Amino acid sequence: MCLAIPGKILEINKDGTSALVDFDGLQQNVIIALLLNPQVGNYVVVHAGYAIEQMNEKEALEAIKQWKEIAEDQELNLTDML
Repeated sequence: MCLAIPGKILEINKDGTSALVDFDGLQQNVIIALLLNPQVGNYVVVHAGYAIEQMNEKEALEAIKQWKEIAEDQELNLTDML
């Protein structure tokens, strides 16, 4: 099963190929080299440590809400899904 979780770019590392991304309080470095023109504040979909797509804030917040509901229903926390 493949999971892709949205997060918000907090900072882009100097090399420009990775970024610190926030997943509702959990922060992780991810590879952003697959994206065109990623910016701090953008929401990205992350799978297996790679940002694979950018998404708008409204869609991202709705997806995060749905992930929280799934996690709660399955008695998981976000770290179990990343």
